[in-house]
Amino acid sequence: MPFIPHTPKDVQHMLKTIGVAKTEDLFDEIPKALRCEPFTSIPDGMNELDLSQMLQKRAQQDSGLIGFLGAGAYEHHIPAAVWDITGRGEFMTAYTPYQAEASQGTLQLLYEYQTMMTRLMAMEVSNASLYDGASALAEAVLMAIRCQASSKQRKNARKILIPQTVHPLYRATVRTIVSQQNIELIEVPYATQKGITLISELEKHLNDDVAALIIPQPNFFGALETVDELTDWAHAQHLLVIGVVNPIAMSLLKPPGEWGHKGADIACGEGQPLGVPLSSGGPYFGFLCARMVFVRQMPGRIIGRTVDQDGKEGFALTLQAREQHIRRAKATSNICTNQGLLVTAATIFMSLVGAEGLRRMALVSHQRTEELVAALTSVPGIERVFTQHFFHEAVIRIKNHPISQLLEQLVQQGILGGLALGDYYPELKDCLLVCATETRTIEDIENYSAAIAKLLVGSGMTRSEFNTKGRNIC
Repeated sequence: MPFIPHTPKDVQHMLKTIGVAKTEDLFDEIPKALRCEPFTSIPDGMNELDLSQMLQKRAQQDSGLIGFLGAGAYEHHIPAAVWDITGRGEFMTAYTPYQAEASQGTLQLLYEYQTMMTRLMAMEVSNASLYDGASALAEAVLMAIRCQASSKQRKNARKILIPQTVHPLYRATVRTIVSQQNIELIEVPYATQKGITLISELEKHLNDDVAALIIPQPNFFGALETVDELTDWAHAQHLLVIGVVNPIAMSLLKPPGEWGHKGADIACGEGQPLGVPLSSGGPYFGFLCARMVFVRQMPGRIIGRTVDQDGKEGFALTLQAREQHIRRAKATSNICTNQGLLVTAATIFMSLVGAEGLRRMALVSHQRTEELVAALTSVPGIERVFTQHFFHEAVIRIKNHPISQLLEQLVQQGILGGLALGDYYPELKDCLLVCATETRTIEDIENYSAAIAKLLVGSGMTRSEFNTKGRNIC
């Protein structure tokens, strides 16, 4: 369908017809404080050549850097076949499969995706994806409130226990989405020694108005939460458990459906590690799985397998009546975007890599992070912050050197050194969150530790001098 914009004459005619002087007057009910400032960084209209050159320069800004930055977006090896298949016209240009009879291939792929996610999470049912990991967590919170509304113990509960070890941007997104729906988020502090959530701290915030507990695994610091203890405690208090997890880690760690005696009730997270490149920040997709008893409260859509009148197998959209295109204001969810192209890549990725491949990927990522932490903490002035076991991220403290300045200096040497935590956790203003996956080599780690050693110990120090003054990091 071609895009035919309105001419200025068309616009003026429409404005005159409805009695409005200018287009901006249509939005006068929006407070000025909520309006965006002008997009000064976006250039005026450009011809194709100029636009291509500008995009090439922008893309080069993200290339050539060795990344040790994770914090929710991770670089993993993606087999070439994944995007070669995903980029086929049948998938690349396909839209939401509202017409089931004309979308059997797409529906089958989504069905296979759901099957893989339920097995990876050890849950009973999965939806066909959500917008991203942060909004998936928000949808899980809304779902938990709805589920509790139909229960006997906590039918009026409107509060959620959300540990500070949950990704800070996820917490901000959840608050934005649920704060106008009379839902309160109670942030629970972390244990300063281990970097995890303790039951003793949860008990301080427990009351009859609490509906659910969110458990990150691994948490934002990379640390492994004591999921069995937390899950059993929450269920003993008649709370629902929402697990927000890294899908790659679940191939190695205990999945949400097996936490404690009953398992988590809802599992969600960011699907980007499953075959989606970093791509300068997106797009990504969110996943959400649950126990079957809660299936009718799930947001988004579910693909089901059925048979036609001739007994032949077919696929159809199931329970889609909870979406806004059918129920409008009565919809279960109004942020249920199906990130079909990214889910296509994830499905092909999981099919090619397989369960054993995911497990090996997770094991090597953990090993590389152990090697990274050992190399960095061998540099004088750097120490590990938390004592809890980690997956493929960890927090280090850097003494007597401004974090922001250090990161800028590392970028000049072609290294993304990690995430400065001070903006999110003031008490960790001298700390850095670092990450390594299977894509980082021993040489990458040695180059990083040598570069940071020269910056911290002395700009003129040679490798042999550092090995003499410090500890050999090779």
